[in-house]
Amino acid sequence: MSQQLAYVIITPYTLFKSRTGGILARLITRTGLEMVGARMFAPSQELVQKYSEFIVSSKDTQDRRIQELIRDYILQNLSPDAKTKRRRRAMMLLFQGDDAVRKIRSVIGNISFERRSGETIRDTYGDLITDEQNNVRYFEPAVLAAPDIEEAYQKLQLWSDYSDKDGGVLDNTIEYQAGETPQRTLVLIKPDNFRFPTGRPGNVIDFFSRTGLYIVGIKVHRMSVAQAIEFYDPVRDVLRNKLKDMVASRAKATLEKEFGFKIGAPDEKQLGETLGPIYGDSQFENIVKFMSGRAPSECDRSQWTEPGLERCIAIVYEGVEAVRKIRDVLGPTDPSKAPPGSIRREFGQNIMVNAAHASDSEDNAKREIGIVNVGENNFRKVVEEFSKK
Repeated sequence: MSQQLAYVIITPYTLFKSRTGGILARLITRTGLEMVGARMFAPSQELVQKYSEFIVSSKDTQDRRIQELIRDYILQNLSPDAKTKRRRRAMMLLFQGDDAVRKIRSVIGNISFERRSGETIRDTYGDLITDEQNNVRYFEPAVLAAPDIEEAYQKLQLWSDYSDKDGGVLDNTIEYQAGETPQRTLVLIKPDNFRFPTGRPGNVIDFFSRTGLYIVGIKVHRMSVAQAIEFYDPVRDVLRNKLKDMVASRAKATLEKEFGFKIGAPDEKQLGETLGPIYGDSQFENIVKFMSGRAPSECDRSQWTEPGLERCIAIVYEGVEAVRKIRDVLGPTDPSKAPPGSIRREFGQNIMVNAAHASDSEDNAKREIGIVNVGENNFRKVVEEFSKK
């Protein structure tokens, strides 16, 4: 089988209902494909119109009436709101692997007037309700995907062409009540969730959905060494100083056992002062390696700015009290101290391998979003690089 690039569009209604995590978990676990790109879009009327023109196709195995329903749905539900002119949110995901287009379409499923099982994503999250005369009363496809390779690449190129103008970290897509002040915060779904095809990235997003916040930015990111150093720099001094007592105690016990003499309190303190910063720097380097796949001391300085070897998902959430709500669901840094039902209690292993990161203040959120550069258009880069193959 040849490598293919496939897309999935999560519709505005599905995003609004916070079903993104469950859908992503199914896409990863049931296809075994690699998620290589993600971008939020606020589609313009122009993009929606052009995309709708691709929908009705003789190559699509779905009934023509279903195809026309999807086309009409796109024109009505992906276009800017007719009354407010506010653009709607849509999320586009990219998956790469052998036979990717067919695998994605198989997991998503076709829509039928007769089918009523719960096997596919559309069976579970989509709806097609008709009356006794088989007239459509309600229709929601949940997700959109191409029926074949040719159409997949045509549509990918179209969305890629609009990915700067209509995509990125979205502004003015959420309506708030008078007096509400929204915040933005950053979540990183860490590399430990991507060791093999697993539903964990989707499950973590599903946990965050209980906050009622809105996703306005998303990016598949490979953190460089330089980015990891800058991102985690505030904890470097904490590690150098906070661990002195622990290092001193362990060094004292080891030396007394090895050499057979007692070490007094002043000398123990001096051990901490000497070895604590060294140990802290070592732990900091481990964090950088965990997030980027490279330890600074193990690679050439010229490699520091290259995309890392590890993958994470960066998400910008928006809403009232976004920072606190996300941190509450995430839980404390140490999974063993996290409460039941929190992400780190459910998915974390230790203080470093703890499933996800979340900003601890609005100021840090702005700083971290800037370092990770969530608005960077990796989506177009993936499409363009694949089209050259």
